[in-house]
Amino acid sequence: METRARLAETARVFLPLGFTAFGGPAAHLAMLEEACVTRRAWVTREHFLDLIGATNLIPGPNSTEMVLHLGYERAGFAGMLVAGACFIGPAVVITALLAWLYVTYGALPDVAPWLVGTGPAVLAIVAGALWRLVSPMRSDLRRMALLVGVAAAGLAGLGEIPAFFLGLVAGGFAFGAGRGAGGARPPRTSGWPLWIAPVLPVAAVAAAATPWKIFAFFLAVGSVLYGSGYVLVAFLEGGLVQTLGWIDGQQLLDAIAVGQFTPGPVLSTATFVGWLLDGPGGALMATAGIFLPSFVFVALLNPRVPRLRESRRFAPFLDAATTASLGLMAAVTLELAMRTPADWKPWLVLALALAAVTRGKVPAPWVVAGAVVLGRLLFMAG
Repeated sequence: METRARLAETARVFLPLGFTAFGGPAAHLAMLEEACVTRRAWVTREHFLDLIGATNLIPGPNSTEMVLHLGYERAGFAGMLVAGACFIGPAVVITALLAWLYVTYGALPDVAPWLVGTGPAVLAIVAGALWRLVSPMRSDLRRMALLVGVAAAGLAGLGEIPAFFLGLVAGGFAFGAGRGAGGARPPRTSGWPLWIAPVLPVAAVAAAATPWKIFAFFLAVGSVLYGSGYVLVAFLEGGLVQTLGWIDGQQLLDAIAVGQFTPGPVLSTATFVGWLLDGPGGALMATAGIFLPSFVFVALLNPRVPRLRESRRFAPFLDAATTASLGLMAAVTLELAMRTPADWKPWLVLALALAAVTRGKVPAPWVVAGAVVLGRLLFMAG
């Protein structure tokens, strides 16, 4: 009975997030921290950070994999499946509906007026979560220096993946100094695969798109996709447009746009592309292919994270991974702030959202929902 209650609770937490998780990976992580750490204490803030750090070491969309981790933590393997379905499902359904409209009418509906307030709300949620996550380490000068360094590298255009792994190596050795004879050494992965990146024979995916070829292509991409879901764009442009010629550049841009303005994981773009290629069957196969590797990787990784934390040799690198991840999150926060228009309307939404997050302790989904309504009213007012 307790397991069923935990599964029901898992669904109640992640289904609303599936409908309101706008803003990309950093915003999703902020919402997860607020829902599962601050409000419900499913895991400690320290373990939440460990999960973020570990997730950055495996392929797949980081925020989706964090959802799977938290579902696993709350209700085991079944909890992982329920959490993933509830978080991914709404985005997939909405994206499939938009793909049907696109194929039927040749254009996407104008949803911009309803999204005016989401950007400022996302910025408020990310900033609030970043403050809560960074606060416990503010007195640790080494970790703060690493965090600032990774953030600066990200803002300078180094790229999130190189910046993360540079921070991982530098921080791992710096944090490991003095932890035993010879200091810390880079972790060996014999015994279980930490960096798993199986490359499927994509050469078999050729000629006309069929459901199984669509599945094979997106399974290969999902198995080697590091960083955020936005890295998906490069894979799709190189594979679907240039190499296979299954879609053209304009269709790719439209698919990316759908991933941007729908809630949930950006990888729902795959659902849109799959529908373009082979209707509902293609959408189903593309969705299954792109997300399946994440479920496998998390199922393998989650039970091992506590052992990694207890390992004298690996713990410094896990600290470095969590700190580097927060550095990337800080860079995203600054980029969001710099992209906020100078007009007073988004800043009003931002101020109210910040007050709701920090003072009112309003759950993130309600903050986003309120920002959507307020943004629409401000848009109508001109």
